Amino acid sequence: MLLKSRPWLQTCLQALLVLAAIWFSAVACSAADQLATYIQKVEPSELFQGADSFGPPQGEPPIAPVFRGSEVLGYAYLNSDFTASAGYSGKPIHIVVGIAANGVIRGIKLVDHKEPIVLIGIPQARVVAALNSIIGKDLGRVAAGLDRPPQVDIVSGATVTVLVMGDSVVRSAVKLIRAHRLDSQQQTAGASVATEVKRVDEAKVGTQDWETLLGDGSIRSLRLTVGEVSEAFRTSSQDAAAARPEATPETERFIDLYVAPVSVPIIGRSLLGDTLYERLRKQLQPDQAAILVAGDGAYSFKGSGYVRGGIFDRIELLQDGQGVRFHDHDHTRIPALAAAGAPRLREIALFAVPKDFTFDVTEPWELQLLVQRAGEGTQKAVLPYNLGYSLPTPYVKVEKASQTPAAAPVSTAPRVPQPEATVDEGEAPLWIAIWQGSRVKIAITIGALLTLTAIFFFQDWLVRRPKLFAYVRNGYLLFTLVWLGWFANAQLSVVNVFTFANALVTGFNWQFFLAGPLIFLLWAAVAAALLFWGRGPFCGWLCPFGALQELTSNVAKKLKVPQVKLPWGLHERLWPLKYIIFLGLFGLSFYSMALAETLSEVEPFKTAIILKFARQWPFVLFAVTLLVAGLFIERFYCRYLCPLGAALAIPGRIRMFEWLKRWPECGSPCQRCAKECPVQAIHPEGQINVNECIYCMHCQELYQDDHRCPHMIQVRLKREKFMALSTPESRGEVTTKKKVEVTYKGSPIKKADSASDQPA
Repeated sequence: MLLKSRPWLQTCLQALLVLAAIWFSAVACSAADQLATYIQKVEPSELFQGADSFGPPQGEPPIAPVFRGSEVLGYAYLNSDFTASAGYSGKPIHIVVGIAANGVIRGIKLVDHKEPIVLIGIPQARVVAALNSIIGKDLGRVAAGLDRPPQVDIVSGATVTVLVMGDSVVRSAVKLIRAHRLDSQQQTAGASVATEVKRVDEAKVGTQDWETLLGDGSIRSLRLTVGEVSEAFRTSSQDAAAARPEATPETERFIDLYVAPVSVPIIGRSLLGDTLYERLRKQLQPDQAAILVAGDGAYSFKGSGYVRGGIFDRIELLQDGQGVRFHDHDHTRIPALAAAGAPRLREIALFAVPKDFTFDVTEPWELQLLVQRAGEGTQKAVLPYNLGYSLPTPYVKVEKASQTPAAAPVSTAPRVPQPEATVDEGEAPLWIAIWQGSRVKIAITIGALLTLTAIFFFQDWLVRRPKLFAYVRNGYLLFTLVWLGWFANAQLSVVNVFTFANALVTGFNWQFFLAGPLIFLLWAAVAAALLFWGRGPFCGWLCPFGALQELTSNVAKKLKVPQVKLPWGLHERLWPLKYIIFLGLFGLSFYSMALAETLSEVEPFKTAIILKFARQWPFVLFAVTLLVAGLFIERFYCRYLCPLGAALAIPGRIRMFEWLKRWPECGSPCQRCAKECPVQAIHPEGQINVNECIYCMHCQELYQDDHRCPHMIQVRLKREKFMALSTPESRGEVTTKKKVEVTYKGSPIKKADSASDQPA
């Protein structure tokens, strides 16, 4: 009735419905358009060997069939269409994934990302190599709950990025499989299809360096720490084995395992060198393959079984459900790898695949590592780790054979009870798995933060003991640099500020920020510290690069390197530079996050801390120049250039407490603290500029020192003069008396009272 009586309202509702329909259709079309756009950047053969074309995207979210001629090899899809894939930058990471009808991942192509750690710093080849470890994995078994999701290799300095990439690929594939979208791959029974044979392309020759071989998937790796292996034993209810680690601490490297087929010409010549490769080719029979296995760490993939029985019982070659173990007559020891940039590894072995084992190097295969530990009593505990391998497409050539009728293939992807279940149901988010795997690091970080809190709360007691405080401060700075910075890579950056601000504008998601446990804990601690002490706790105690500057400056002072003290007027005009840099980068981040991340290289943190100076020479030169300047002007970078320090100083003005004590004489006439402040954060008038203070507490040491602080010196001299000129009675000290008795003719007589020197 209301609509009939008011036609204009009916017209408005109709218009809204039309707009809503247009909007929903636009969203649906945009997803398909997004996939169509990104697959233009991918060659079909990069996802499936021998593929030559893509079909049109179909369904919602869209997937595109991948063809070899008229044969459907599988499907291509975009990970970000199926699941969240925001990385360190807060922007989606777009990966085109090739998946077969049986749920096996056949190819992965990273097509677009905004990750600063990959744009500038970590070579993209290392990230792609870690991601390629998923290729060949059967995610149909994962979707059915029969296997655990595969884990990608960790890349130091890009942990969050790599984990997010791997997790998004696995989750999107499982979601696609559980929706039974892949079951639609059917071919007409009896249709004539071309039978093709895949062979290693012997015509391709040359050599590649180590990073290139890792990046294109020619070499696959498995990297484990002692703690990860112990946790795996514990998860599999083998607690006795979990309690017997190979090395301590548990962060020690358990094994870095590398595998590659060296019977492939380019791979073999690159890793073995021309002489050894030619010798290998003469020893191998036609179509016989050879693989190279190399390892480093606390665990040996060789073991000692081959010495006693001639068999390598810790590794097994697997393909198509069949396996074979190598014998000593299949083995050749290699002293070193020939590829440029290859690391020095403890064990390098060349194995010829036994002739009686059917093995096709062009098809996916796995090397299984059996981790053995002492278990209950005399029993051995065993834990398998599979390292999958799929030969990169450029090394394979496809030859046409005969035309044969093909039967309709049947999808082998396992079904689950709930057809429409999604990957997120009943499964822990990625950040929970990351926190569980980082429990030791989290515990150490929380302990360090609690220790620093205790230092601040009991600072008056500490600064009265200068030698003890010096040990405490230098020890904490060393811990911050070595463990928090170089080992754990927990270096905060101004990029974190940009990411947080952009997330507030574009859509906040806690899960992304929780993906880096130590970074999250440090930011939480810094946020709390801003209310109490300002920016000082981070800049002066928790910044690894700041710790590096101060420790190197201390060494320079010990070596009598002359220290330069800038005039106050010049210093006062230089410190706003960091605020100008921060505001410029912050404003730019809303226009182009990628450009802001590039220009944020004004921070040397990535070069000096994350990558440990293993970077291109311009970045290393810039970082070293700042450190050298810090030898003459203490904390030169912190004072004048650090945009992160500026970003923390702005909210730090809301601090609620004043912990740094001052005397009325400070600044007028006394200038002792102002002259000795390492970063010149004390004005000549005496007040402390908390925006510039790094909370080193040197001024508080002086405040309590009655031999260096003029005010305390006067207090001490007055006390000493008073003590010298006064008597115990004038000071109010009451004395006690005791009676002395003497005898006179045998009778006791009270003679006198004797004053005691003992105060009452």
